[in-house]
Amino acid sequence: MANANMAGCLGHLRVLDLSRIFAGPWAGQFFGDLGADVIKVEVPGRGDDVRQSGPPFLKDAEGRDSRESAQFMSVNRNKRSITVDLSKPEGQDIIRQLAAQCDVLIENYKVGTLARYNLAYEDIAKVNPRLVYCSITGFGQSGPYSHRPGYDMVFQAMSGLMSVTGERDDRPGGGPQRAGYSSSDMSAGMYAITAILAALHHREAVSGRGQHIDLALLDSQVALLSHVAANYFMTGNVPGRLGNVSANASPWGTFPCADDDVVLAVGNDTQFQRLCETMGRAELAADPRFLTTPDRVRRRDELTDVLNEEFRKRRALEWVEMLDAAGVPCGPIYNMEQMLRDPQVRARGLEVVQSHPLGAEVHTIANPIKLSGTPVSNRLPPPMQGEHTHEVLTGLLGMDEAQLQALRAARVV
Repeated sequence: MANANMAGCLGHLRVLDLSRIFAGPWAGQFFGDLGADVIKVEVPGRGDDVRQSGPPFLKDAEGRDSRESAQFMSVNRNKRSITVDLSKPEGQDIIRQLAAQCDVLIENYKVGTLARYNLAYEDIAKVNPRLVYCSITGFGQSGPYSHRPGYDMVFQAMSGLMSVTGERDDRPGGGPQRAGYSSSDMSAGMYAITAILAALHHREAVSGRGQHIDLALLDSQVALLSHVAANYFMTGNVPGRLGNVSANASPWGTFPCADDDVVLAVGNDTQFQRLCETMGRAELAADPRFLTTPDRVRRRDELTDVLNEEFRKRRALEWVEMLDAAGVPCGPIYNMEQMLRDPQVRARGLEVVQSHPLGAEVHTIANPIKLSGTPVSNRLPPPMQGEHTHEVLTGLLGMDEAQLQALRAARVV
């Protein structure tokens, strides 16, 4: 329904993004990156809750903090922002009119909220039966917890992720740990993207109709534990925390060098042989204790003690160069600054720099997809709250200035 001549493989789509915080906006940004016209709907006066999630906040041209948080910037590139009060009948009518011209609607309101506003899937499908309507919630549309609110850490805890993340209880610092980023939000966003694309394909190739997608953060995070759960299903043993080592491969983890640590991930016997040869310890590969991957997993601690002695003899980057040349998977442990300076990261263009209306530069992480014919584009910086209200309501809905002034006076937009 969007302009088919827009750049990007999804330039023919229009997305109505009613979502806030992370999971939904992350999905919406993906569609924008690939060319879709994404219209982000925010609450008048307050905007997306994550705009206030800080510090840090973007500094304006004079170096003063703005209301634009780093968190908001990370998931709202390539969108147009409008403000609409969904609690008012006039606002609800605007949403229905916009939905009639869209291919996708993404929302993450609490279960039942949009139904009270007559904006549930059943309501919107009456004005646009081709619409793919994606609801992202913490616990889903069904089940005893469907009414509960929740944030990422809740789902990391309840999914079992924190039970297998962190050092062993008998080690210093042992205990459950959250992942260092919003993994439940990001995984739900990625599953939402896949589900929406699948529903769009079905609409075009099979049914001619849209459908409702029920996507839960808890479900998504549980699904990502697939291979960890497989160990439990097969053995009945509850997986525990192993720190940086693997339950199914060895040597695997962090090893202390003369200066920093290095990460080693040996996935088969050939790689282990190359590791031993590079270290000048070829006899280890023939040692009956370490002959196969299962042997090395069973005697992980013995092998780790031997390898630690060798790794301490050289600096981390020396080991990385030597092991890389030998075809042994390894790498340095970067902080954020080091990662962005790495020549591979720079060559792949993983940092996006855009000019913001406040006169500042916005830096975000790029969409990693590389398409040969319809590449990802970074057309619009994360929008100011309501920046495109006039543009969208006049351009798509044909409103005139008198109608807009009346809506503003009533605080609908």
